[in-house]
Amino acid sequence: MKIAYFDCFAGAGGDMIVATMLDAGLDGEFLKEQLSTLDLGQVDIQISETKRGSLSAKSFLPKAGKQHAHRNLSQIVEIIDNSGISESAKERAKAIFTKLAQAEGLVHGKDANEIHFHEVGAVDSIIDIVSAAIGIEALGVEKVYCSALSVGGGTVKCAHGTLPVPAPATSELLKGVPIVGGPVDVELLTPTAAAILTNIVDEFGQVPSMEIEKIGYGAGTYESSDFPNVLRLFLGEAAATGGESDVICLLETNIDDATGELIGHLMDRLFESGALDVFSEPIRMKQNRPAVKLSVICEIGDIEQIEQRIFGEGVTFGIRKQLLNRSKLNREFVTVETKFGQIKVKVGMLGDRVVNAKPEFSDCQRAAEKNSVAVKIVMEAAMTAYRESK
Repeated sequence: MKIAYFDCFAGAGGDMIVATMLDAGLDGEFLKEQLSTLDLGQVDIQISETKRGSLSAKSFLPKAGKQHAHRNLSQIVEIIDNSGISESAKERAKAIFTKLAQAEGLVHGKDANEIHFHEVGAVDSIIDIVSAAIGIEALGVEKVYCSALSVGGGTVKCAHGTLPVPAPATSELLKGVPIVGGPVDVELLTPTAAAILTNIVDEFGQVPSMEIEKIGYGAGTYESSDFPNVLRLFLGEAAATGGESDVICLLETNIDDATGELIGHLMDRLFESGALDVFSEPIRMKQNRPAVKLSVICEIGDIEQIEQRIFGEGVTFGIRKQLLNRSKLNREFVTVETKFGQIKVKVGMLGDRVVNAKPEFSDCQRAAEKNSVAVKIVMEAAMTAYRESK
């Protein structure tokens, strides 16, 4: 499976996203030909080699003549619909603009269709979004991964005045997405880039297991002596594991003033809040104090409620967290008949090969209590029934 990974250590702009694709193999002439079908008047697409810091990178810069001052969502959708790009690229580009309009509408208290785009409606942003939709399809990418997004810091001047970084509309688009401030106090992540990435990216986290075939660097307009303002793209094949992979979060905290009863209570509540797993281990802290390290594994979408649960119990002042790539077997459940009743068996598969099978403990426990036998006997009966069914 062909996959892509965007490394946003210096944030991203719409032009940077397109430039990385061009540097990684997207045909520039093909892209220009596709863009020429947009009813935007005279637009000169400049694709060139440049440098940011010590790194060579591609630059993507649309140059347009006099244009319509502002465009609303319906006008942009009409331009896209009447173009000659593929239907799938049209749908993606329209979805990105719609998401952007909804974010702008939320922060300005308006309906998405009432929003008149300023910077976003400018020709370069239309070109950036449509180009990204064309590029991700033309490169044949089946799944897109992305790092945490560097957003910068400070303030930014725009049509609505001076705003904090990330800008309010950008912040709306970033809900549920891992971000990091810095490394400089300028706007590193634009609303256009946030809208594109939150549409095309399937998973945020660390670099997935992959065989890199091509690397692209896209240059941003901001230049700094401290770091290269580029976006990096890895293109390649997903490593063949025969299983599945996803991104999860590991949260950890050290607790030195809670009883075992409180720790046990908290662990139960964390499972109720959606934790995939919760475990603790004894540790020694400063001044040789005995303590407990509590670890929680959860889905990215459950991070906030897990943190609220931990803080709500009043056992700690801080939580560490990190995103981790997880490889896992493909799994399915089958139900087997035993003399103690029906028991579900979880089956793990590596490709088409069964490599693990385990009876569900809760089913075995209920059956054991009902039949007044040991749980181990029920588990053995379930495994025997499973093997005989194959």
